[in-house]
Amino acid sequence: MEIQSCWKGKRIAAVLLLAILVGAARHTSAQASNDLRKQFLLKFAAAALDRTHYAVRYDGAYVRIAYPGGDVPAGTGACTDEVIRAYRAVGIDLQKEVHEDMAANFSAYPTKWHRQGPDSNIDHRRVPNLMVFFSRKGETLPITNRAEDYAPGDLVTWDLGGGLTHIGMVVDRKTLLSRRYMIVHNIGQGPKMEDVLFNWKITGHYRYFGPAALSTQQSARLHSGVTHFTAMGRKERKGRIRGSELNFLRLRS
Repeated sequence: MEIQSCWKGKRIAAVLLLAILVGAARHTSAQASNDLRKQFLLKFAAAALDRTHYAVRYDGAYVRIAYPGGDVPAGTGACTDEVIRAYRAVGIDLQKEVHEDMAANFSAYPTKWHRQGPDSNIDHRRVPNLMVFFSRKGETLPITNRAEDYAPGDLVTWDLGGGLTHIGMVVDRKTLLSRRYMIVHNIGQGPKMEDVLFNWKITGHYRYFGPAALSTQQSARLHSGVTHFTAMGRKERKGRIRGSELNFLRLRS
């Protein structure tokens, strides 16, 4: 009886030890995954910030582009094109990802343009489509009036009024006065970094980590620092919506 009791005790101890080890392994894995996600968001925020060094004339017109990896001419673009270019700098092709999801789930997307099927030339360049895509393939975060709820790497969409929509990226820079993270966006005067988080009605708040939620390739790039950003040195300027800018924006909505 003593031998049997001892054996049972050892089995229980072994089971408990295994449970502890499994729990520790899961915690370590979850922590590693969380660290990679944070690294990715910072890399994406850096790519967004880099966009402010490029001279871009606002133009949201329909343009036929290559697929995948297509882009409108480098010196032109709208608010969505800055998001597309920042993601492409960290190895994610939004054109491809949005097109594939729309091709498989077209009814889930807005129908305001009265199209019968997806169009890889323009779909990923429309804010309403990106809102649906990020909510389906990324993380939808709370919309609040608390600046601390918005972190570098986040995506924010706004309603500008008059049927106009807008999108920008939160970056790792804060203003001296408000201490809010700033936004990189193109609202008519090219990509700028500005303190505009609460300037308009927020309609969406997202995070997107890519099709594989940090694939092996992306993780390797994060660790090796392969992604490089080229600065062209352009002064930042504060800006508000002007009448001419609204005319440009109406081309996009």
